[in-house]
Amino acid sequence: MGEKDIAQKNFEAYNDVVADIVNGSLFDGREIIKAESLVDAQPFSQYKAAEGVIHELERDVAKYCMDMHCNVRLALVGFENQMAIDWDMPIRVIGYDGISYRDELNQDEIVVDERTGRRHKVRGKRYPVITLVLYFGARPWKKPLCLYDVIDVPEILKPFVNDFKINLIDVPRLTPEQVKKYKGDFQIIADYFVQQSRQGEYVPLNKPIQHPDSFLKLMSVLTRDKRYSEVLEDFADGQEGVKMCEVLDRVEARGEARGRAAGEVIGAEKMIQNMLKENISIEVVAKVARMTVEQVALIGKKAAIL
Repeated sequence: MGEKDIAQKNFEAYNDVVADIVNGSLFDGREIIKAESLVDAQPFSQYKAAEGVIHELERDVAKYCMDMHCNVRLALVGFENQMAIDWDMPIRVIGYDGISYRDELNQDEIVVDERTGRRHKVRGKRYPVITLVLYFGARPWKKPLCLYDVIDVPEILKPFVNDFKINLIDVPRLTPEQVKKYKGDFQIIADYFVQQSRQGEYVPLNKPIQHPDSFLKLMSVLTRDKRYSEVLEDFADGQEGVKMCEVLDRVEARGEARGRAAGEVIGAEKMIQNMLKENISIEVVAKVARMTVEQVALIGKKAAIL
């Protein structure tokens, strides 16, 4: 499992994050799904291929909604996270959803009649499965949005081939109004990507980050900027109440410090090269530069002086 997958799964493992993404994406921000109603679901599902080999599918995130008093009861809500457009995504989602529904069939119980000793199956309830595809890529995801975008269906067959649409959240292309429908940490992430996509610069929201550790690790992989994960040590024990403006201050400070260090290294190397060009001995140069003779020799060889 890659660093990106781990970071996204850790962030979306929080029930409040999952509930916020679902409510903001599907229900205009209304609290239809409650964080306390969610429990972890097994992300792995198995199926037997034609050759008899058992294969396994793994969702990025899967949760059961178990609250009987919830406005909507779901058997399962799953997330799939994408940084690149996947043309087979509708087929993948069909596979995930189909196996999840198949798992519901396995919930049927065999009951033995105490009077007759006969066994009979009690059919359990069936509940819907919803999968959201969260896309963070730079290019707009225009297709595929449904099965018909993936397969070539002749017109004569279309009345008999069921189409299947995916629930895609193209995060960088959300509108500012849609971003406001999220309430938690995902709103901060979505706002960052939307601002960068629209104007190429970012003004942070003035709201605290609820899960700093997972949030910063996810920002690190989504932006491909390691400084977000590096500044974790600046926030003791993943302290709550940290705001994005504070994070950016630390990130920029790291960048400036790294730039100064790089400049100092370049300056030192230039000094060593000039001294070697003046035929000053390696031993003297090493003493002045506070380096080993081997390090000075390597710099000289790189510059084709030695």
